[in-house]
Amino acid sequence: MSLLPISAVVITKNEAANIQRCISALQQVVSEVLVVDAYSIDDTVAIAEQMGATLIQKKWIGYGVNKNLGNQIATYDWVLSIDADEVLSDELIQSLQQLALQQHQVYAINRLVNYMGQWVYHSGWYPDWKVRLFNKTAIQWEEHALVHEELIIPANKRIVRLKGALYHYSYKSEEDHWNKIEQYAQLAALQMAQRNRRANLLKLYAAPIARFFKTFLLKKGFMDGKLGWKISCRNAYLVYRKYQILRTIEQTGNGKNTETQGHGV
Repeated sequence: MSLLPISAVVITKNEAANIQRCISALQQVVSEVLVVDAYSIDDTVAIAEQMGATLIQKKWIGYGVNKNLGNQIATYDWVLSIDADEVLSDELIQSLQQLALQQHQVYAINRLVNYMGQWVYHSGWYPDWKVRLFNKTAIQWEEHALVHEELIIPANKRIVRLKGALYHYSYKSEEDHWNKIEQYAQLAALQMAQRNRRANLLKLYAAPIARFFKTFLLKKGFMDGKLGWKISCRNAYLVYRKYQILRTIEQTGNGKNTETQGHGV
């Protein structure tokens, strides 16, 4: 089957452990794989080039900025935005191969997280629909959000959900999970400070409790067993930590902008 007139844009920083399987799946569907690398110091660049990807390097500025740069350089108007730790499933590859692209549509993909070898089907992590295939002439990434970057999608665009999962190999180890929690807490606190959000004692202590019950009960974390309990507890800690950091920012007047890795949440 012929490849689609689509450019896959992948942002990277030190993704040698993930980039090969990411590119390998994409090459079954798209006509171009473009890697925007934030000066990796591992083998990310070498692996991407060996696999035939187009590669550019750009200092890490932010998710939205680096992704938009990739979109601007991409050969084709249709862009498939993928993170380096994500892989197209066989069913999703088939859905894309059979897709007739429509100008008035954008296409959403359902991410499925793999946590240290275990798939997470609840806990607020699944289903996780994200618009990832779009025409760059009308759509771009919002550049000011520090976390959870979003596409700016015109109201006249219809969102179509594609069959098949986007496998998200997001957590390799316990240390990796804790590092991501700290990273996201830092960025979320800085973003809240920029938006003049406040961290009173009620939010500091009540919000984490509310997040635990939301994850474990409302989002059915209990159906993920011990892992669901772990995710619920750590989600609660993340909320506590971001408000704790926000209080520090308020007291000192300084925010610490932590440089993040070049892949999405």
